[in-house]
Amino acid sequence: MKPLSGSSIRRAGPADMNGLLHLLGILFRIENDFTFEPARQRAGLSMMLDNDRGILLVAEKKNRIIGMCSGQLLVSTAEGGLSLLVEDLVVDTPWQGKGVGTALLTAVQNWGKEKNVLRLQLLADRSNTAALNFYHSLQWRQTELICLCRQSTPTP
Repeated sequence: MKPLSGSSIRRAGPADMNGLLHLLGILFRIENDFTFEPARQRAGLSMMLDNDRGILLVAEKKNRIIGMCSGQLLVSTAEGGLSLLVEDLVVDTPWQGKGVGTALLTAVQNWGKEKNVLRLQLLADRSNTAALNFYHSLQWRQTELICLCRQSTPTP
C-alpha cells in the first residue's frame, strides 16, 4: 500500500482498537443516523478484523492512527459479480485535507481490484457536504438509490 509522506497504510489489527474507536467517535458525531456507543462499535470492529470477505485499513503516522477505511464484499445481481461496500472512511481532524482520505480510499479500491470487484459503493450522510464534495472530486457519482434501514430483532 502506498505510503504517505512519513506515514503508511496497513491492515488494522486488534492492537489498533483504541485508535479505531477514537476515529469512529469523530465519524459518528457527523452522521445523523448513528450514535457512538463504544461497546457496540468495538464489537463491530472485532467482527471486521475477523472478516475474510472484508478489509479494515488504517493510516498511521509516528505510530499513531490518523485515519481508517473499511470495505466488505457483496454479491451484486445487477453486476453479475462482486461489489465492494466502502464504509467508515474517516480521518482524524488535524490530518483532513492532506491526502490521507484519498490514500485510504485508493488502498481499499486496490484491494477490491484484487478481488475482481465490478462496482464500488458507499453511503454518506446527506448533510456532510465536505465528504460529498470529497467523493465527487474523486469521480464518485450520486445514484438514484436511497438507503432504507430497519432494526432487526435477534432470534433467541
